[in-house]
Order: sequence, then structure tokens, then C-alpha cells
Amino acid sequence: VLGFDSNLLASNVPVEDRRSAATCLQSRGMLFGVFDGHAGYACAQAVSERLFYYTAVSLLPLKTLIDIEEAVENKRPVFPILQWHKHPNDNVNTATGKLYFSSLRTYWQELIELSGGDQTDTEAALANAFKRLDNDISLEAQLEHGDPFSQYTPLRVAVSGSTACVAHVDAVDLHVANLGYSRPVLGVHNHDDTWTAQTMSNDHSAQNPEEVRRVLSQHPRSEEKTVIRHDRLLGLLMPFRAFGDIKFKWSSRLQNSVFETRAELLSGIEYTKSLPTNYHTPPYLTAEPEIIYHRLRPQDKFLVLATDGLWEQMHRQTVVRVKGEHLTGVCLHQPLSGLSFSLGQMHSLLAESKAWVSSGFDHHSTATHLIRHALGSDEFGTVEHSCLSKMLSLPQELARMYRDDITVTVVHFNPQIVQAHYKGDSF
Repeated sequence: VLGFDSNLLASNVPVEDRRSAATCLQSRGMLFGVFDGHAGYACAQAVSERLFYYTAVSLLPLKTLIDIEEAVENKRPVFPILQWHKHPNDNVNTATGKLYFSSLRTYWQELIELSGGDQTDTEAALANAFKRLDNDISLEAQLEHGDPFSQYTPLRVAVSGSTACVAHVDAVDLHVANLGYSRPVLGVHNHDDTWTAQTMSNDHSAQNPEEVRRVLSQHPRSEEKTVIRHDRLLGLLMPFRAFGDIKFKWSSRLQNSVFETRAELLSGIEYTKSLPTNYHTPPYLTAEPEIIYHRLRPQDKFLVLATDGLWEQMHRQTVVRVKGEHLTGVCLHQPLSGLSFSLGQMHSLLAESKAWVSSGFDHHSTATHLIRHALGSDEFGTVEHSCLSKMLSLPQELARMYRDDITVTVVHFNPQIVQAHYKGDSF
């Protein structure tokens, strides 16, 4: 990884998207993730803080796990396993650190007990981390009461939900683990100087026929018409895979027991007061990620991780083209055939484009550059300042009607490392 850019534009109040980036200190890998919360931000916040720890622990060799456990047991300093790359404006929750550490420690203790001495491969480590974290979120909600005045009580975290899109980059090995409908898209630079968008995952929603078949296959035929209604799970939830969302995972008996005895922890959350309609054979929702492996090639220049707020505004091919042109300093607009405009309009268009490029205003962050294009592009592919200004200055109560939270992380690959690998050189 040569570097990365990231930005987040809020629509919801408070914002429900989260993002994370970190280096695994016990290996060469780097982790990047975007997390799209729903029914609140608590679950997305918890996952953004915890998932990379679970992933790093899953990747560690047995000896390192033993060393860490012995250090904790003897109250010695613990080897750091992650170096976080946080923006000062990123949300931080310190209230539940003790609980989170306790759950993580239990996880690595079990890995030590169950390990046969073989190190887990990256794909299995990612899958195990996702599923174990979701299991811990569920278990903590059943056991921990928490502060009723906190937004981060274990029960509030588990009742809300979050999609997740995570990339692990280790030299030329790229693994992507995805839940929901955030997307990772690879930017490929072709020999003819054009750009191609290579999607690295599938959406887990009603728009994906294979995902629909998977969901239906896990429930009796008598529920065939009720499991997915109006393109939503049980007519309510858009993503078919997510963290949290225990209302789609717990048995009805467990839900009734927990929600009735801890009503004070769920004050103001109306949808916990009743079960979803046609709730017969839970769980209906899973946190098992779809994992795709890709061996980086010299033509693979960058990876865009973004929540659905970006993809609702821009096609993946447009995203990669805009980003690629920004990267190379080439501003190639789409052909203008079929459009009617005067010579004066053409002159104004060229003048505005020249001023925009020469200003240097949009060359600081490629993630910001993409968000500007998502909100302010005109029919010629140029950012129209008046349109962008209007979209950015919408009142809080209106913004959600026009767009979702948008989170974008762009990972730039190191071409020298990739090329050296294919030449057989060491790196």
C-alpha cells in the first residue's frame, strides 16, 4: 500500500457510517473498512472499533497468542497488534473498553486451546473474525446490562445493525470480506489508457438473485412468500447479511425475555416492542461474510471502498474513471454526441473545466474528489459548483431525503512492489 485517502459526509443526524484503517504490526498486512449502520450508529461504531482486533488475533501464530496471554496473565505490557490510522474527527467510544477486551481475550484463549499449531489462512481468519465478533455482540447483549444513559450499552449495539466491507492487503495478496451492500471496486488501468472497474464483491440484498436463493433455502417452503417481502427481509430489513440486528437472529422467546426485563435500556426504540411479522424460523440474518481473493497485478492501481451512499449516486465505472483521471492528471469527459448546446455554452464549459483543474482545489484527497463528483457532476462529467454547494448546504432535516451518508476510502497500491513481484525480485 502506497497510501490511502478517506472522507465521510454525513446525512443522518447523528451520522451512522463509520470507517477504519490499521496496520497489522505482527505481519505485513493492512486493513481498511467502511461500515454502514442502520437503526442507529451503535453497532457500526462497535464493529469499527473491534473487528480489526478480531481479525488480527485470528491471523496470529500460536506462539504469539501464547505470549500475549502470558503477558496479560502476569500483568506485563502486551505486544501491540494494531497501529490505527484515525482521523481526529472519527468517533471514539471509551466507555466499553473493559468489556470489549474481556471478550477478545476469551476469543484468543479459545484459539490457543483449539489450535493444532497451524496458522490460519487469511480467508478463514476473516470469516472467523466476522462471525465471532457478531456472536460476542449477541452474547454481551444477553449478559451485560450497561449504563441505561449510554448509547453504547451492549443491548443497544446488538439491536442496531451494520453492514461491513473490509479489505486486507498483504503485498500482492488482496482479500475482501463483505456483508451487505457497501462495495469494494478495483481500479484497473488498461494499456490503451482507459480505466476499468472490477467489482470485488456482490451485494447481499434482494437485487442479487443468488442471495435471494440462499436466504429462501434456509427456511421452510411454507415461508417462501414471507421471508422476503417488498425486497426486504421479513418486509423490514434491506441487507441480507449484517452485524447485530438481533431482532432477526434471536428466538422469539429470548427476545421477549430480554426486551421485557430491560425495557429501560431500550427507551425510545419502538421497534423492539414487537416481533417482526411472520417470525417463525430464526435466524433470518447472518454475519458470515462473502470473501473474495485477488492477486494484485501491475495494472491494478487502486481500490475504492465505499458505503452505498456513493454507489447510489455514481456507477462503479464512473467512479473508477473519475478517480483514474484524477490520479493521472488527465481530464477526459464523456463524448458529447447527442447533446445540444451553443458555442457560448461550450466556451463556458471549457473555461470552467480549465479553472477547476488549474486551481488545485480538488487534488488533495481522491476520496473527497469522488464525493464532490457524486453530488455535483453535470451531464458533461464536470463538477458544477452551484449544484455541489446546494447539496452540501441542505438543512439537516432535508439532507436525508436527497442522499445517504457517504463514506469513501481509496487505497493506492505501490506499483514498484507489484511489478517487482512479477519480475521475481524480492521485496
